[in-house]
Amino acid sequence: MDTMETRRNAIAQLIDDNGTISFSQLKEAFPDVSEMTLRTDLKCLDEARRILRVHGGAKSVQVVIGTDDLLKRKSIRNISQKQMIAEKAVTLLRPDTTVFLDSGSTTTTLARQFPDQSNLIYTTGLSCATELCSLSAPTVMLPGGMLNRYSQSVFGFTAIKELERVNFDQAFLGITGYHASSGFSCGISDEAILKQTAIRQSEQVIVLMDSSKVDIKCSFSICGLTDVDIIVSDGKLPQEFLSECERYGVQVI
Repeated sequence: MDTMETRRNAIAQLIDDNGTISFSQLKEAFPDVSEMTLRTDLKCLDEARRILRVHGGAKSVQVVIGTDDLLKRKSIRNISQKQMIAEKAVTLLRPDTTVFLDSGSTTTTLARQFPDQSNLIYTTGLSCATELCSLSAPTVMLPGGMLNRYSQSVFGFTAIKELERVNFDQAFLGITGYHASSGFSCGISDEAILKQTAIRQSEQVIVLMDSSKVDIKCSFSICGLTDVDIIVSDGKLPQEFLSECERYGVQVI
């Protein structure tokens, strides 16, 4: 196998492992390869339908086909960052409140650490509900809806209408990417609408995101920084993004 093919295979594997990746992250992973060569590699991989080029980077075809990435695949990525984010997010929880807990691998990690206290918890994540089963004090609600077998979540019109009836004190949201031009985004239209509903119904909106999500633009916008109160991250967010958060009064922990 020649060097070019080996490199392109490695690039495709990196994108599959991460789901989405920015061009700056790709340059960091291949520091000895020129930008022009990397862009040519992405173009060839895109034409071969092994990845999908997007503005500022690329995403795995598993994301593109409408699964917003496989939960099992996501759960083994950035494990230490997810653990750190969950530990920080737990400190924000208050007893005797109503909480929306989004689906996803990071929110599942949070559910695993959720305190056994009095809360009304609505979650669209089956994996979150499974983790919460070990607790006796909270009441856990799963809204009805269609099943996404890949992300192990419920979504769709029925789930959205049910969430519209609930007033949440806090919403803990997972996102697939953030880009300055499009805000927070994900790869499935119905998922974006569901998250928007949770945001409208919540007194406090908390986004859980590691630094790899910055500069990633996905197909469907969810909201902007003006709609978010707190971002819980891994302590590695770029300064430009932190400055934008400060500008809009978003607390970062």
